[in-house]
Formats: sequence, structure tokens, C-alpha cells
Amino acid sequence: MTLRIAVFGENRHEKVDPKVQEIYPEGMHTVIAEGLREVLAADGVDAEVRIALLDDVEESLSEEALAQTDVLTWWGHMAHDDVPDEIAERVARRVREGMGLIPLHSAHYSKPFRLLLGTTCNLLWRNEGEEERVWTVNGSHPIARGVPHPIVIPAQEMYGEMFDIPAPDELVFISSFAGGEVFRSGCVFRRGKGKMFYFSPGDQDYPVYRQAEIRRVLANAVVWARPEEREAAPVKIANAPRDWFRDGATDAEGEAITRVI
Repeated sequence: MTLRIAVFGENRHEKVDPKVQEIYPEGMHTVIAEGLREVLAADGVDAEVRIALLDDVEESLSEEALAQTDVLTWWGHMAHDDVPDEIAERVARRVREGMGLIPLHSAHYSKPFRLLLGTTCNLLWRNEGEEERVWTVNGSHPIARGVPHPIVIPAQEMYGEMFDIPAPDELVFISSFAGGEVFRSGCVFRRGKGKMFYFSPGDQDYPVYRQAEIRRVLANAVVWARPEEREAAPVKIANAPRDWFRDGATDAEGEAITRVI
């Protein structure tokens, strides 16, 4: 089946910051989307990649649009508060129903991510263009497939611990910086039926999303996060009659009880 991907981009720095305009004249979202198309096509993955922007968020992340989205990547930084609460809650609900979510870099502070994690998601930061090394700590994870150990990013914003998130379900990458800090830069979470992968490299001031190694990680992540082969629906809350789990069990109305989650 076709993997349907939406690349959400805030698209604010690209409008006002000359440095970002020089690095990403076509917009960060375009570079991320092109990287996904390129790597997935080379891998033989049938994928459709569309772009969703904050300026058209009511349409591009509508109920109908998200119902047709298997995996959503999210990049935001300076305009988190401009995302309507209703949209954030809609995205979080879709994740619990089975949609994959890939928050990138400053999306650690995005509304959907914080809703799903339930913590402040605060961290340390310093933007002095330091070298970052992204170390694989779970080589058997699908997201680490074909990824060099370590990935070397010549210049990047430093993100450091303590990172106020729940303990990840799995940790795929940690980063070290020239200044001595370390950071959990590749974190897997599961919420309801959905899978999430937070990946921190990718500040707007540096051409990180043009690096082949970063593109490989993102392509691996969207394939891993795609929904399972099952109905997209929330985990149910229901009164459970005695012996509901036995073959032939029925509910109070006499309807057969399904045990498929």
C-alpha cells in the first residue's frame, strides 16, 4: 500500500531570516519532503509526500486530511502558539488512533508532542554552531538501518540534558556536542495505537536536512512509524461482562464481542 506522508512546516524563519533564506530558499519543508521522496524511491517504497504549512493548517491538517495521512512529520520553532489548540488535539487524537508522528528538532516544544508526552519537554540549548555527533545506541532498531556510527554534523545548535520527557520506550540515538553536553536525540514513544519518533538534529540555521545521513534516518523513521495493518480507531473504554474474552461471548445487546484491538 502507498505510504501517505504529510510534512508539516511552520515556514516562518524562511520568511524573515536572511540566513535561513540562504540555506533553505525553497523552505525547510520542501527540503525535508524532497529528501523523503528521494530516499524512499531508492528503497522501492511506494510513497506520496505532501506539504502542510501553518498558513493553511485548517485545510492541510483537517479531519479529512489527517484521515488520509499515515505519518506526519512536524517542524516548528517560533510559532508554536500559532497552532490552534483544536489542531493540536486533532493530531494527538490521530496518533492515538494509529497515525505515526515524527517531531523534528524544536518540535519538542510543539503542542501535539507536549500533549502526547504530558511533560514540559524543556531542555538546555546553546546556538554556537558546534559539531554534533549522533551515536547509535540501538543498532537493531529499523530506524538505525544503514545509518553511519556516528553521524557527524559539522555545525548545529546544541540541545542538552536534562530533557524533561518521560523515559522513551526505546532510545535509538544519543548525541554529544563539542561543548561536552549529551542529549537523547532519537527517542521512540508509543501512544495508543500510534508510534512516534523524536529526532533532534535540524536547526534552521544549518543545512542539516541536506545531509544524506539525516535523510536516511527520516526515511527509515516514516517507514517504521506507518500504521499497523488494523483499524485506525482509539483504544476503547467499555464495560466488560464476565467471560467477555471467551469464544462466542456477547455484550448486553446480544452482539458478538470482538477481541481485535
